[in-house]
Amino acid sequence: MIAKSRLRTVGVVLAGGVGQRVGLNTPKQLLKIAGRTILEHTLSVFDGHPEIDEVVVLMTPGFTDEVASLVERNGYTKVTKILEGGTSRTETTWRALQALGDEECDVLLHDAVRPLVEPRIISDCVAALARYEAVDVAIPSSDTVVVAVPGPRGEIIRDIPDRSRLRRGQTPQCFRLSVIRAAYERAFADPDFEKLPATDDCGVVLRYLPDVPIYIVPGSEHNMKVTHPVDVFIADKLFQLAESTAPALTEEGYQEALRGRCLVVFGGSYGIGADIVRLARGYGATVHSYSRTVNGVRVQDAAAVEDALARAYAETGRIDYVVNTAAVLHMGKLGEADHSTIEETIGVNYLGPVNIARASFKYLAETRGQLLLYTSSSYTRGRADYSLYSSTKAAVVNLTQALADEWADQGVRVNCVNPERTATPMRLRAFGDEPAGTLLSPGAVARTSLDVLISRLTGHVIDVRLAR
Repeated sequence: MIAKSRLRTVGVVLAGGVGQRVGLNTPKQLLKIAGRTILEHTLSVFDGHPEIDEVVVLMTPGFTDEVASLVERNGYTKVTKILEGGTSRTETTWRALQALGDEECDVLLHDAVRPLVEPRIISDCVAALARYEAVDVAIPSSDTVVVAVPGPRGEIIRDIPDRSRLRRGQTPQCFRLSVIRAAYERAFADPDFEKLPATDDCGVVLRYLPDVPIYIVPGSEHNMKVTHPVDVFIADKLFQLAESTAPALTEEGYQEALRGRCLVVFGGSYGIGADIVRLARGYGATVHSYSRTVNGVRVQDAAAVEDALARAYAETGRIDYVVNTAAVLHMGKLGEADHSTIEETIGVNYLGPVNIARASFKYLAETRGQLLLYTSSSYTRGRADYSLYSSTKAAVVNLTQALADEWADQGVRVNCVNPERTATPMRLRAFGDEPAGTLLSPGAVARTSLDVLISRLTGHVIDVRLAR
């Protein structure tokens, strides 16, 4: 229901390009990063934003069926139109504007290949459209910009503008529908427009409706555009290092999301696992908790893991979430570790997640559920004597992203929580007492874990850090 006090707000995702500059023959927006296509990451932000009422996608010709398939697979309820884009950015935008009908609305035009746009930016744009008819997103330029002109043997510098007044434009670019339409109508009526087309939509408004002020909303360095091969690498790492992007819910929201669901927690007898069990049960979920110390389930034993999941499924008839917090931490240099220590560390910390993933897939595919794994910071100040533990936990990150990709078509999500130093019994046994206020509580990590389970995220490594 759209509030009567504001106009309908439409997010237009412009996905009409082809990935030539990233070395692809297919649209770069269909390239997978962190377990999902770039387009899916972008659509998830807009479809899940409470202030976006409708989403329209403009896609490269010949690929609209693929977009329709991923929209259906992800359950994006706000996507109302999937249209073919044009041969240029301006033509693609114009096709979107024509498809929006005659009713006035607010339009947010966003590059599909900016998958890291923050919900905060969208909210700020919607708020700005209550006061302005045109809004851009931009960040200060950290580099000096030079104006170059042809010289006798190459380019020479003609001018160096004052950097304090320069901004780097991002998206979304946002407008009242009637304003951006009027700007484009004047542009298409100008015979010189095709000779020197604007590079973005704000440029069209600035040139043809100069009396309309364009307000600037602060963007973000993370709101990058995936254009070149190195951008793919950077975006992937930014998703890996994303801080808790799963939205926290109200108490009623947790109850609504978890009531009637079934969680299986391995390593649920103490620490983070125990707090997940406690919280989830408090919100009405059925929880099956297994551990080596309580009921003898060793995660490195594939048969024991399969039996535990089968018992949980037999009792409940469904498994929505599988969580593994089981881990061991042996101190000491690798060259000094005996065979049993190496075997246990690899068995619990890496073979365990593999066993749990293999055994849980068939159950999670039924419910389109989620597998949640855990890693940990790979370094502790002044400590260099737990390399085996660190390397096995790092492997879990790669496992998370590979499985998220492998299981995407079945709708099974896979994520990994990376808590900063946490006051768990395992850590206290290994490191002893540490200064007060320097460790996360297991309850805080468990709360974020529930947020991740309830979210649509997949292929993410969620950092949980102490507030500084």
